[in-house]
Amino acid sequence: MRIGVPKEIKNHEYRVGLTPSSVREALAQGHEVWVEHQAGSGIGADDTAYAAAGARLAASAEEVFNRAELIIKVKEPQAVERARLRPDHILFTYLHLAPDPDQTHDLLASGATAIAYETVTSARGGLPLLAPMSEVAGRMSIQAGAHCLEKEMGGRGMLLGGVPGVEPAKVVILGGGVVGSHAALMATGAGADVTVIDRSLDVLRRLADQFGPRLKTLHASRDTIEAQVLAADLVIGGVLIPGAAAPKLVTRAMVSAMKPGSVVVDVAIDQGGCFETSRPTTHADPTYVVDGVVHYCVANMPGAVPRTSTYALNAATLPFVLAIAHHGWRAAVERDPHLLAGLQIVAGQLTQPAVGEALGLPAVTPVEVLA
Repeated sequence: MRIGVPKEIKNHEYRVGLTPSSVREALAQGHEVWVEHQAGSGIGADDTAYAAAGARLAASAEEVFNRAELIIKVKEPQAVERARLRPDHILFTYLHLAPDPDQTHDLLASGATAIAYETVTSARGGLPLLAPMSEVAGRMSIQAGAHCLEKEMGGRGMLLGGVPGVEPAKVVILGGGVVGSHAALMATGAGADVTVIDRSLDVLRRLADQFGPRLKTLHASRDTIEAQVLAADLVIGGVLIPGAAAPKLVTRAMVSAMKPGSVVVDVAIDQGGCFETSRPTTHADPTYVVDGVVHYCVANMPGAVPRTSTYALNAATLPFVLAIAHHGWRAAVERDPHLLAGLQIVAGQLTQPAVGEALGLPAVTPVEVLA
């Protein structure tokens, strides 16, 4: 199959769909790979590295789309990219359709087949293609939050871990999954006062076993969330409902009642965010202030550390890329129910009911579209 790797064009997005090493693996299995000029420059992989791996270099994104059958990206296609999609294209990337009606309508109109990294499942019930970026984003959320707590950034002027004789910052993490556990790792390591809130007792038990007395755990309820958010200096939003819009756990009234100069980092912003006051921002302009509370809502946080993120992502995505390239999308998803769970759009049909519910669009299940 002809595989295409365009250069990412989202604001301050430096990751790339395939590394030179991944390209070499695809070529070894008999596939042809077209890589846009300088697509890997953000991870330190220049055109020479891709050429040495056997890739064919394309002068433009348009050439990549014209030549390829399978398009491998990192972030959701931007409007100009969506206009290049054809019915014979297979798009494999992060999509996050639930909060994005424009993208959804464009992909439906293109006739292309779209498979989303974020809803591919595993035998253990996890989301293996989302997990690497959730790990990065969880760790980065504390880094970003600590920076935003500085006075220059509009924060309270607090050091996350305090110093002897001065109390540390209170960090509240909503959601104890991959994002939350990695945020907790960084925050406890910095010496902060850390509380994780989750609705699953099994998750809370796992975190308690992992961190011991360094971490407080609380079962999620409206009262608990409100009390903890109002007491916090930094709140991390790390909740996820696979494929669906994130629940709004923190209301605008709660944000208004938070301490002036406190900070929220909404890692769930890709799925619409879990704070009512959240709206997507970029690395170029990452924060804004609502009622004295600093909001950091960058929708592609791992793009700031593209080398780490790209290599972590490729380790997870490459087996699926090769399966699609070898068998074609239909046979690949028929052989692998976990890849089938990633199927979002086929020939103008939405195949994720959760997205349909969020956007008020008709949808069928992936199994139904195959039948």
